[in-house]
Amino acid sequence: MELCDLLLMNDNRWPWLILVPRIVEAKEIHQMNNHDQILLLRETVLISSVLADISGCEKINTGSLGNIVRQLHVHVVGRSTGDANWPGPIWGYGKRQPYQREKQVHLMNGIRKRLA
Repeated sequence: MELCDLLLMNDNRWPWLILVPRIVEAKEIHQMNNHDQILLLRETVLISSVLADISGCEKINTGSLGNIVRQLHVHVVGRSTGDANWPGPIWGYGKRQPYQREKQVHLMNGIRKRLA
């Protein structure tokens, strides 16, 4: 993508991607110039659509938190009825359940294919 690196959160309880703008000094969206703000929104919408298609989730949650990791990043999380802690928040809930390597690779390849 033009602005962001895309990361997969290694927690298989939710389909969860993270967009990280390649602007190291930006800690908040309002610190970015207008062009980069628009690019971030476009890339967030694109990734949200891809994640919804791949996961079949019912709802996409997005958030820009940064209390621990101060570099600007946007979480894009697929939610569905009955998932871990539905309909409550994902933050601080339970213990992370890492992907099995095969499932992680399959998901990442599906995302790459849709972005190509």
